Amino acid sequence: MHLLKLAEAVKEGVKEAGMVGFRFNTIGVSDAISMGTRGMCYSLQSRDLIADSIETVMAAQWYDGNISIPGCDKNMPGTIMAMGRLNRPSIMVYGGTIKVYGEYVSGSINDEQRMNVVRNSCPGAGACGGMYTANTMASAIEAMGMTLPYSSSTPAEDPLKLDECRLAGKYLLDLIKMDLKPQDIITPKAIRNAMVVVMALGGSTNAVLHLIAIARSVGLQLTLDDFQKVSDEVPFLADLKPSGKYVMEDIHKIGGTPAIIRHLLELGFLDGDCITVTGQTLAENAKLYPSLPEGQQIIRPLTNPIKETGHIQILYGNLAPEGSVAKITGKEGLYFSGPALVFEGEESMIAAISENPTSFKGKVVVIRGEGPKGGPGMPEMLTPTSAIMGAGLGKEVALLTDGRFSGGSHGYVVGHICPEAQEGGPLGLVENGDIITIDIQKRRMDVNLTDSELNERRKRWTPPPYKAERGVLYKYIKSVQSASNGCVTDE
Repeated sequence: MHLLKLAEAVKEGVKEAGMVGFRFNTIGVSDAISMGTRGMCYSLQSRDLIADSIETVMAAQWYDGNISIPGCDKNMPGTIMAMGRLNRPSIMVYGGTIKVYGEYVSGSINDEQRMNVVRNSCPGAGACGGMYTANTMASAIEAMGMTLPYSSSTPAEDPLKLDECRLAGKYLLDLIKMDLKPQDIITPKAIRNAMVVVMALGGSTNAVLHLIAIARSVGLQLTLDDFQKVSDEVPFLADLKPSGKYVMEDIHKIGGTPAIIRHLLELGFLDGDCITVTGQTLAENAKLYPSLPEGQQIIRPLTNPIKETGHIQILYGNLAPEGSVAKITGKEGLYFSGPALVFEGEESMIAAISENPTSFKGKVVVIRGEGPKGGPGMPEMLTPTSAIMGAGLGKEVALLTDGRFSGGSHGYVVGHICPEAQEGGPLGLVENGDIITIDIQKRRMDVNLTDSELNERRKRWTPPPYKAERGVLYKYIKSVQSASNGCVTDE
């Protein structure tokens, strides 16, 4: 809606810096449109297609530098992955978040009320307002050093966003003169800074996939265990949607992401020595901006965190021998055990809960066949989690999947289960009624079956046919790595 306008401002700034700008576009998939449909299969693969497209044009036409202007979930990691692969001076300008739309709607509403919400929820341009995937990644990438300060928190339609766009050309010229490139900026310490911000802000589990992929684009190995280590060290401090009260524009009003970065530096959670696209270190940037104001309610003090450790937990066990990702904000409890209710894909689960929601109470819902290869494309399970929450079962149902979750998902959810069911993972062997136990303190997720029982079931198991036989999804199936490896497609 507004990215072309921002691109014009960037181009003006490039010209003012004495350079010549050439604009080219890439694709973008709207999760808001594709959510709950088979169109969601195309969402995650668009990240790698975006990276491939930018790499192709930049390399083929030998551009000296890159300013990318992404505006949604997959666009941001896609642009950073391309920057990492190419390793030419680069800056990301986040398209910005949407303005606040009003009060949160809860409870039962009729069709007329629902349509009123639909017609009035989005007052203008910008990404979804809460700490969903887009704002999670924008904040993480700013902490990583690949954007100018304030990029992640300035709203899309704020005049300051156009000012940022015009400044980008000057900073890109400086990067070219200094020969400061993405692989100089995206270091292990910088990636850890990104993870710290994700944990402190209660960010999306999709950050796990995307940060692993970004790390691999610059030749670094980031593992699920690295996320667990940071989660153990960093408290969850931000009272932001989907689990909290506030949205990104509220962050903007209390000093933006730079104020949060300065606060986290003062607390000792971030490494201030990491270089950024300003040519200065993270700490040098932070000194230029005020810290959080007294009395603000969004970022909790260390003495009263939302959760004393991070909300992202890495679980293993006989259901996830290669790991899984849980989002535990502290409201769901740390232990859940119940009989499995198994569905082959989200559509059958949605139909079942619509027909008889009370039958789900106390159950561990398993939605399988939704992994990177099985989905294909590892679609987000926002509709199933919304159905569970809408039925008032958020604390009485757990949901396990080899798919992933929207940044807007909340509840007792575990995703990214590896190996996925399509590839013979144990999730594909679970049957209705099997007792599944999720123990967050032990970081385990197990089905109450012995190894020999699982092996007997495995002998009877046959892989389901792929859901795509040609085209981009088939190419994705044949090239994509597991979720634990970031779902990259170039290895």
